[in-house]
Amino acid sequence: QVQLVESGGGLVQPGGSLRLSCAASGIIFSISAMRWYRQAPGKQRELVASAISGGSANYADSVKGRSTISRDDAKNTVYLQMNSLKSEDTAVYYCNALLRQPSATPQRNYWGQGTQVTVSS
Repeated sequence: QVQLVESGGGLVQPGGSLRLSCAASGIIFSISAMRWYRQAPGKQRELVASAISGGSANYADSVKGRSTISRDDAKNTVYLQMNSLKSEDTAVYYCNALLRQPSATPQRNYWGQGTQVTVSS
């Protein structure tokens, strides 16, 4: 079974920084993409950033220029560095991985349990 475990959330003041981590564990053959989503109260879950195998990264307009997503493939881990945080960044942040277990199986999406980020003075 594959598990994604996020860490690094917390309370931060406006203008501050946080680094989220998400580690995938279990029997993993390959990971095509790792993504961060977030969901604020009363809102739909939205894609924040993607890190695709081969090195490409994509960001939502709302975080572009303030956030950096990176992967450590040796550790099956993805990070999200967020700077210049704003109150509207407050949300539960979820990690997502599109991966394949044994090589003959199709890729599947897996989700972490979420980590709370609160930006407030």
